[in-house]
Parts: sequence; C-alpha cells; structure tokens
Amino acid sequence: MKKYWLLLVLAAAFSNGQAQSKKKSGNPLFPGWYADPEALVFGKEYWIYPTYSAKYEEQVFMDAFSSKDLVNWTKHPRIIDTAAIKWAHRAMWAPSVIEKEGKYFLFFGANDIQNDQEKGGIGVAVADHPGGPFKDYLGKPLIDHFENGAQPIDQFVFHDRDGQYYLIYGGWRHCNIVRLKNDFTGFEPFPDGTVFKEITPDKYVEGPFMFIRNGKYYFMWSEGGWTGPDYSVAYAIADNLLGPFKRQAKILQQDSTIANGAGHHSIIKVPGKDKYFIIYHRRPNENKARDARETCIEELRFDKDGLILPVKITKEGVGPEPIR
Repeated sequence: MKKYWLLLVLAAAFSNGQAQSKKKSGNPLFPGWYADPEALVFGKEYWIYPTYSAKYEEQVFMDAFSSKDLVNWTKHPRIIDTAAIKWAHRAMWAPSVIEKEGKYFLFFGANDIQNDQEKGGIGVAVADHPGGPFKDYLGKPLIDHFENGAQPIDQFVFHDRDGQYYLIYGGWRHCNIVRLKNDFTGFEPFPDGTVFKEITPDKYVEGPFMFIRNGKYYFMWSEGGWTGPDYSVAYAIADNLLGPFKRQAKILQQDSTIANGAGHHSIIKVPGKDKYFIIYHRRPNENKARDARETCIEELRFDKDGLILPVKITKEGVGPEPIR
C-alpha cells in the first residue's frame, strides 16, 4: 500500500514538473469547444474571452482563461451567464472586454436577432475583476436593431490614441463603427452628424478587429462561411480610423493536414515589444460537428513594409512569453 501511494506521489510530481517546464503551448490552448476568442493583456497576465461553442440554446454563459506566459492557462468558469442578463436567453457570442477606470466592461452579442422586432443585440456587462462575475450594465441592449444592414453581433471595443472609445461590429457582410459615450451608455455622433458609419471592406463577413502598429491602422475581419472550410481572416491598412480600408490579403486560413475553418480571431501585442500573436478558432479534422471549434494561437509576423505575413497554423502553438 505504501509503495502504491509513493508511486502516486511521484507521478503527480512528474506531471506537475512537466506542466511547469512546458516548452510550447500546444494547439488547442485549452480543452473544450470555444470560438471567437478575444485576447487581451491586463497587468502582467494574458486573458482570453471566447464564445462557448454549442447549440444556440446552450450558449447561455461564458468562460474566460488567463495565463502569465501564453503556455499555461487557468480557466475562470461562468464569468457571465443569462441569470445576470435578464433580456438575453441564448446565443451569447464573441465577448469583447476593456478596462476603464478600474472597471472591466464586457460587450457581448445575444439572442441572434434576425430583425428589428426581435429582442436582443449587443449588450454590456461590468465587473471589478477581469475574471468576473459580470453583471448587466444597462439592463437592456446597447444596440438592438439593424443599421446599414449589419446584424448587431461580433462587437469589438477599440480605444484610439486620442482617448476616444469606439465600437466596431457587424454580421451579415456589413460592418459599422460608432463613437461610444465616455460612460459606455450610448453613442456620440461623428462630426458630420452620423452615428452609425459603415466601413465594410471587400469580402467582409463578420468578426472585426483593429489595432495600431507604427502609426497605421490594421483592420481585420473574417471571410467565408463560419461552418465551412473557407472560413478565414483578411486585413486592410489605413492611415486613419475610418479608412478607406482596401483589402490587402488573406493571412489566416485552414491547412487541411492540421485543421480546417480557421478564423474569427484577435491580436495580442506583448507589452514593451514589437511582438504579436494571433488567437483564433479552428475545426479539428477528426470532428465534423458544427460546434466543434477550438481556440489556438500562432505568432503574427510582418515584412519590412509592415504587411502581415501569412500565418502557418500549427499543432505546437507558441513558446512561453512572460510579461516583463
């Protein structure tokens, strides 16, 4: 009996040592079906907020994951669910989180509305910690109707260099940008009086994301059908927030020898470094179910002219990258 317990202790110690000395993240980053991941840095930790990938009626909560090195991840279960969002009852999608004045705001889509008569759209929740629990901030959707043909889903909060916050969003092949009020309770018009500006680039479908590098605005999105092998990510570059955004190229797509349907992504910049990672979801070859989507990571690289190089999807993932 003593020998049996000794073997268990040694096995546990070996397993823990393996975890601590893990040299690559591996893909997927963590077990379970998760899609539409948004990745951020809060303090000295990386955070990923994905959609729980399941039937719409089962998408009534969200989990989050944190890491100090991009390799070892901790799950934070049910950071938000429909018990806290009374107007949401299904299809909670694509969280986008931002910290402001010590509070964490989570923007999400819910109910998959198909017209202006249905209840749902884009909501906002708030918490004191990036791991929640998040509570309803407005008691109603922030956007509950279609503008410029854009379904109110796939929201991304962008903080510009001048301090202004924007919401970039839209499905059904249309993308809008709006200026958020400072307290995130509504919108302010642009100087020309417009509230909802359409900035849809060529072949856009959904999943917008934006970041700034070397003074240029990189606007990225997903193309193709979300259940199909053509799901992928493309991008454009502009000198200012509103474009015009001319499509440059497709930079993330499937590799049928590894996985298929790679898309709906976000980007992390390592603080203090010109080093970037792309976090995305893809479909494992061995599982053809509609909701079999897993969250993965690769390094994002640029050429000397600032163009994004094509991303090679891998099973290995990336090496440790602690925040200094």
